[in-house]
Amino acid sequence: MSAGDLSVVYRDYLRCLNERRWPDLSEYVADELSYNGNRMTLADYRALLDADTRATPDLQYHPELLLANGDMVACRLYFRCTPRHTFLGIEPTGEQVSFAEHVFYRFDGGRIVEVWSLIDKEVVREQLSGPPIR
Repeated sequence: MSAGDLSVVYRDYLRCLNERRWPDLSEYVADELSYNGNRMTLADYRALLDADTRATPDLQYHPELLLANGDMVACRLYFRCTPRHTFLGIEPTGEQVSFAEHVFYRFDGGRIVEVWSLIDKEVVREQLSGPPIR
């Protein structure tokens, strides 16, 4: 698969996430994968994604930077959302937060088999700590 094709597949995957088409995840994610070094099943991965979107119903995945090379994708995802339930281990305040995720994927056979994700949770925590400044 060319880098251009892989970029298209990845953008389709993000569209699947943004539309909450969980049954379609198997088109983009292998039955077994590694997430930050931990082995898990597609069902486990789906549960992680579902938990995030339940905690923050307005969560949308926006690629700011996207690079594909060989079987790898690197992306900086931007988020602006309002947590309604505990999110990233942080209690909600009703305030909107914005943050980025730097994530790397390895694909095999057109599907994700490895994910490395880095989210600056402290940025989220700082935005949700204390009363809003007005």
